[in-house]
Amino acid sequence: MAILLLGLAIFIAGHLVTTRRDLRAGLVARVGEGPYKGLYSLVAFVGLALIVVGFSRYRAAGYIEVWSPPRWTRHVAMTLMWFSFVALAAAYSPRGKIAGWLRHPMLNAVKIWALAHLAANGDAGGIVLFGALMIYAGYDRFSVKRRGDAGAPRVAKFNAGDAIALAVGTIAYVAMLFLHPYVIGVAILGV
Repeated sequence: MAILLLGLAIFIAGHLVTTRRDLRAGLVARVGEGPYKGLYSLVAFVGLALIVVGFSRYRAAGYIEVWSPPRWTRHVAMTLMWFSFVALAAAYSPRGKIAGWLRHPMLNAVKIWALAHLAANGDAGGIVLFGALMIYAGYDRFSVKRRGDAGAPRVAKFNAGDAIALAVGTIAYVAMLFLHPYVIGVAILGV
């Protein structure tokens, strides 16, 4: 689990720099916007790679059960994941009512994803991984609110951005239902 913890520390620390606008501005002034973004991307990639390797090794060594989630939490998780995929799609779609409701759709997608996985997984590695990312996303949401970033503007009516978010989010959700055992290594359908 040490590699997982190291990956989380690197990934979250890199992302925390963006929440500290003075620190970020100082780094950009020192190295330039392009090199800063390159370094930021490299740190995020290294952290993410270590998270994937660390979590894979943790799972291969055997789960450390902390609690046994009731079967119904799987259904809650699957429902929440649809919302997470739609929120993620709304973050990259033309701004619509969904993004306006969520204000920061990417952060909400991460929080919903983490909550869904915390509900359905009772092992130590899962609690560490999903809990750490949920806490980070909550902190980041607080940080953007504190610095006055209102996020996506409110929109009066549903528009093409909402249709795109719903369609792309739903398609990605359905694809992940079938791909989860191949990509993640855990079957979620028919179990």
